[in-house]
Amino acid sequence: MNYEERIEALLDDMSVFEDWTEKYEFIISLGRKLPAMPEVYRKPGNLIKGCQSRVWVGTELADGKMNIYADSDSLITKGLIALFIRLLSGLTPAEIQSANLHRLDECGLKEHLASTRANALSTMAATIQKEAKEKSGLLI
Repeated sequence: MNYEERIEALLDDMSVFEDWTEKYEFIISLGRKLPAMPEVYRKPGNLIKGCQSRVWVGTELADGKMNIYADSDSLITKGLIALFIRLLSGLTPAEIQSANLHRLDECGLKEHLASTRANALSTMAATIQKEAKEKSGLLI
């Protein structure tokens, strides 16, 4: 699935919930389902700066596609980073760089998050796209 198909599927999934409590539960459940982050990526250099909670993001390039690994010490933040993994992991660095991550705003997420969490969402997106830009330099 490409990014557009993934974001449409996620927006469809979130549209079935009637209130934000259910949407938060869905996001938290995504975080709980994340596979354990490989320890090699759990290092200070992979901590996202500017997040209220501790969030680690590690990436690797395999067969021209980026694998994204993440973890957080907060359930909701882990769920938020899981959204990005669902949307972006397994895509090429070029696809990740060109992904319109503002489409996630269509579900109203930013409006229902505390300002610190909404800022963290933007920081997570920027971090992953920066990693994709760095990884694209490795492709020849």
